[in-house]
Amino acid sequence: MSTETKNALTAGTWVIDPAHSTLGFSVRHLMVSKVRGRFTDFSGKLVINEDGSASAEAEIRVASVTTDNEQRDAHLRTADFFHAEDFPVATFKSTGFRVNGDDFVVDGDFTIRGNTKPVSLDVEFLGVNPGMGHGPVAGFEAKTVISRRDFGIDIEMPLPDGGTVIGDKITLTLEIEVGQQA
Repeated sequence: MSTETKNALTAGTWVIDPAHSTLGFSVRHLMVSKVRGRFTDFSGKLVINEDGSASAEAEIRVASVTTDNEQRDAHLRTADFFHAEDFPVATFKSTGFRVNGDDFVVDGDFTIRGNTKPVSLDVEFLGVNPGMGHGPVAGFEAKTVISRRDFGIDIEMPLPDGGTVIGDKITLTLEIEVGQQA
């Protein structure tokens, strides 16, 4: 994608299109493999100001978690993990944007279970397209690694021979398409 196309992100409010976006995660399981999942109910926006500054925010309804295993998903919604009944929404609010080569880093505050911690998302800007008759769209891929314990998800399920059933490090992977609001 040319630099000219990539720079075509214009001032305005760009809203996440959940039908063309994925918010996924992976975590080590039994010390040897990974379980992958995603959230199906989320929203957010990116605001580009006339001076080029930007802000981003998102909400994730944690009860929408799916790992394609209903028993595991039900457990993830309990107080052992997301505690979805008392903390139904996880949030992200940007605190800054930094250039990183051709891409950028978005710093922000991420809140899960009422615990807020700073995170940095490594973001690849995929460019802008005129869209399909509803205005321009832009694409991004982002990734970060968080510690579940930092967010109060401190369940420990030790294995008899050492290690744990679930790792501490969670890789969050976002594939986001946003549409510019008219």
